[in-house]
Amino acid sequence: MADADVPDAGLPPETIDPLFAVYETRAEGDTLVYYGDPQVPPEPLMRRLWPQFREAGYEARLTTRHGEYVIVAEPASSGIEGIPWTNVVLFLATVVSTLLVGSQWYYVDPIANPAEAALTAWPFTVAIMGVLGVHEMGHYVMSRYHDVDASLPYFLPVPTLIGTMGAVIRIKSRMPDRKALFDIGVAGPLAGLVATVIVTVIGLHLDPVTAPPGLASDPNAIAIQLGYPPLLELLAAAVDRPLYGGDPATGVNPVVVGGWVGMLVTFLNLIPVGQLDGGHILRAVAGEYQETIAGLVPLALFGLAGYLYYVENYSGNSVFVWVFWGLFALVLARVGPAHPVDDQRLGPGRIALGLLTFALGALCFMPVPVEIVG
Repeated sequence: MADADVPDAGLPPETIDPLFAVYETRAEGDTLVYYGDPQVPPEPLMRRLWPQFREAGYEARLTTRHGEYVIVAEPASSGIEGIPWTNVVLFLATVVSTLLVGSQWYYVDPIANPAEAALTAWPFTVAIMGVLGVHEMGHYVMSRYHDVDASLPYFLPVPTLIGTMGAVIRIKSRMPDRKALFDIGVAGPLAGLVATVIVTVIGLHLDPVTAPPGLASDPNAIAIQLGYPPLLELLAAAVDRPLYGGDPATGVNPVVVGGWVGMLVTFLNLIPVGQLDGGHILRAVAGEYQETIAGLVPLALFGLAGYLYYVENYSGNSVFVWVFWGLFALVLARVGPAHPVDDQRLGPGRIALGLLTFALGALCFMPVPVEIVG
């Protein structure tokens, strides 16, 4: 074993030797590199060494360099350091993009009347960013609880129908066990659903919006019709606030659209494939069987798109979402799910919660989320 550049932190080589015969060690800044020969297969090797490195404050992975096996140990993050400027800038940009788009849901021109647009559309922005932010913070908080390194949410400002493509967090370390994988996966949808229900009920109690007379009577106008999932229908019935009015020019308050977004995001994230929330939950519950189930998901989504197009005679723009998600699911299935270090089975309580979460996700399903008419 080389004596030069021996790390004075991390795990001593003699601790690793019974499982990984170390013949050279290096320190590359704060990163520790151990060259050696595995004495057991890679998966059980890291299953036994990873917790020891983690306890010493390092995130370790087994890889190869120039044909040699190496264990690379990087310092584990202890939390947020400094101001996360990227997150802040994307957050502010998404505030602007959702205000611009949201004002149009209230029939206010954001270019001609920017001040009026901001004052009118702020409830829409709060609703959209609230349901998305709470969803991602559910993941983040549970990641910190399980000592899994994760970023704060990144909002994605894109001029879509809602002014954003959503929000994401980045998991930077391995999942220690199935419990952590399950808890982190399920926390987002459940937290997001709580926020979604609150936003929806508030929106249902706000005044609906009506298109201006000139626009409502314009035969060349393009109308955007949203599909209503069962959960939204149930909430409207529970608070006795109808979703459908007699006047086609009158629609729900745009805050309800924020709840609609929360339901759509919940369903899409619970698709049980790859490293989506549903993929995490199913991998934690079903183990390696998750990959078999995930292989069927793209076929189901393509089948749904085909049924809507050929049988129900919906236009292409109404079914494109399922073609897109079928292709996306195909890519995610090929990449595969997360693999926890400790792969012991979950208890019945978490399995029951997982089934309940998928059931709630099913209540958020709508065959045609958006239909563009005109």
